Amino acid sequence: MKKIHYTKPSITNLEIQYATDAAKNGWGEKCYDYIYKFENLFKEHLNIKYTMATSSCTGAMHMGLSALGISYDDEVILADINWIASAAPITYLGAKPVFVDVLNDTWCIDPSKIEAAITPKTKAIIAVHLYGNLCNMDEIMNIAKKHNLYVIEDAAEAIGSIYKGKKAGTIGDFGVFSFHGTKTITTGEGGMFVTNNEHLYEKVNILNSHGRNPKNPKQFWAETIGFKYKISNIQAAIGCAQVERIDELINKKREIFFEYNKELSQINNLTMNPIPKEKDTQYGYWMPTLIFDKKLGYDREKLLKIFKQNNIDGRVFFYPLSSLPMFEEKLENKVSYSIFERGINLPSYHDINSNSIKYVIDIIKESLND
Repeated sequence: MKKIHYTKPSITNLEIQYATDAAKNGWGEKCYDYIYKFENLFKEHLNIKYTMATSSCTGAMHMGLSALGISYDDEVILADINWIASAAPITYLGAKPVFVDVLNDTWCIDPSKIEAAITPKTKAIIAVHLYGNLCNMDEIMNIAKKHNLYVIEDAAEAIGSIYKGKKAGTIGDFGVFSFHGTKTITTGEGGMFVTNNEHLYEKVNILNSHGRNPKNPKQFWAETIGFKYKISNIQAAIGCAQVERIDELINKKREIFFEYNKELSQINNLTMNPIPKEKDTQYGYWMPTLIFDKKLGYDREKLLKIFKQNNIDGRVFFYPLSSLPMFEEKLENKVSYSIFERGINLPSYHDINSNSIKYVIDIIKESLND
């Protein structure tokens, strides 16, 4: 059996054509052409006012938090189960991430836990749409309004996810996306800052140019200490081709999930990403994920070993961030500490075929019978 990767990008002649053109011709006066085109295409896809391509989603988050004025000793609330990139930028600014528990079905932040974690130092909530599942944005926005807090959407994994008619990333004060090589669309490495707030966009625009204000005619004049999280023209060229194919790429992710779900949902004590019941709500299903019930006595390392023996790439469920050595343990986040050892992400690259999906399912079934 040919190796079954857990993820890899879908690259066609269109991406190669655009990247080649950027490498040959995208210099001098043309060095931003593909960047502007990429930003505009993504803006149209999201139906949002402002987009800024960045070198990473982490960089987009860092600049956005800085532009909101998050600083030393402030607190930012987010879910305990996440990739560290959602929390790290908070610490860059001297602020403190406050980890709360997740819901048992979506594995996203539990709104009821947010309110209990708010203190006079709380400045913002980060809603991470884990694996393309969606946070309960209505409840989160209501809590934020009540307590005068900012809401940031980490939609790194949520391209293709739609909450009650609104694309993920467009509901809070700002959103961030990832175009890492594992994501639904890619630029190799890269990200996007998005917002409907003109003032916030202008602040981030200055920050992303080493503190230079584009409205100031003085060349190389910095009015503040800024950052440099710019994407390259060649990366953006690949991104343009990917966004031109975005519906195809999103639809394929959904097809892969439902092919897994059709078989695995029939097995007792196994659950996958939820299927939303709300009107006008869809999940992008970036990473089809399987959770084994406690009573199965699931051994993640054993299954990963079986996968490896059968030429299948496995990917573990994220750890609770509070379990990492740089943070304080929060065992009271019971769902987070219960679920992470019982979850695994399934192979879902765009070119995977039905035979490969069936093979993965059969291996899982066999492992349950051992």
